[in-house]
Amino acid sequence: MTDTLASGSARILGDDINTDYIVPSHRKKETIDPDVLRAFIFEDIVPGFYDAMEVETVLVAGTNFGCGSAMEVAVTVLQAAGVKAVIAKSFSRTFRRNALNNGLLLCKADASFLEDGDDVAVKLNDGVLCIQSSRRAPVNAGAMPDFMLDMLSHGGLTNYLVANGGFE
Repeated sequence: MTDTLASGSARILGDDINTDYIVPSHRKKETIDPDVLRAFIFEDIVPGFYDAMEVETVLVAGTNFGCGSAMEVAVTVLQAAGVKAVIAKSFSRTFRRNALNNGLLLCKADASFLEDGDDVAVKLNDGVLCIQSSRRAPVNAGAMPDFMLDMLSHGGLTNYLVANGGFE
């Protein structure tokens, strides 16, 4: 059985995208409200990024995505901006944990074949994440444990715990 977990227009970024690139430090001094900060995502490296985003976006990056500070707002501001998933060759450990806790889908894979604006979908095929586009055959992004899938389907850890009365 194949389920689409996320889809949207690909936006391509490079390696070492740190949390201050996601939302600049000087903006976080004013507020940490994701609905306000979303207009400033990636402004220091791609001016006008937010204004050029599609309604549903899938970020595609290289290695070490989310390095830097451990502030959760780096994840929640992406979600507020309409980012449905992030595909990268690797993620920082704290960004990965914050993303899972907040229900943002991460796929560890090389998607360098994608180009800016490509339609892309992240699908679950018998427990394996697959990246699909019109550019090439589906790319395997590895298995995701059932618990993580369940947590993501609830929108993150807090919603999962509320729905299940705690951990099973």
